[in-house]
Amino acid sequence: MEYVDPIKDIELINSIKEELRKNSQRDVLLFVFGINTGIRVSDLLSLKVEDVWDGEAVREFLYIDEGEDEEPKAFYLNKSINNELELYFRQYPLQNNDYLFKSKKNELPITRQQAYRIINHAAKKVGVSGKIGTHTLRKTFGYHAYRKGIAISILMEVFNHHSSKETFKYLGIDKEEEHLIRVDVNL
Repeated sequence: MEYVDPIKDIELINSIKEELRKNSQRDVLLFVFGINTGIRVSDLLSLKVEDVWDGEAVREFLYIDEGEDEEPKAFYLNKSINNELELYFRQYPLQNNDYLFKSKKNELPITRQQAYRIINHAAKKVGVSGKIGTHTLRKTFGYHAYRKGIAISILMEVFNHHSSKETFKYLGIDKEEEHLIRVDVNL
């Protein structure tokens, strides 16, 4: 697997959202969902409407099975995801058992390759340098979560890493570099 980079610049993230919005609300949702949860793209693509919608509103948490012997992992669906989901559901009449990231060609979800093309094309179009791929979404989530004060131990758990060194490397963070971290309780 080739190494990809997180998107560290917030302005570039916003530019990508706007670029994706020109084509498809589904594509914006994919990007926003990935950078706000850190969920693997394969897990994102397998989501169904019922996983995020209770019939009346967007669920607060999404639960993803990690395996037979593991408890499902909970992912918070924040305001950014909520806003994009509500726009998406207004534009597309989806059923509860429809895939959330449904292909325009059939009833199946888009492929990993299509997700890669969507993300890579938008990133390159707005001038993102570096290597971009589907893992860029997870890495962007982790990088910004860490910069906003989320403990590296929590991120290790999200990414199923065994050491903080592994997680720092994955996120492209040099531990020796001093980073000011925002602990923003914002009560």
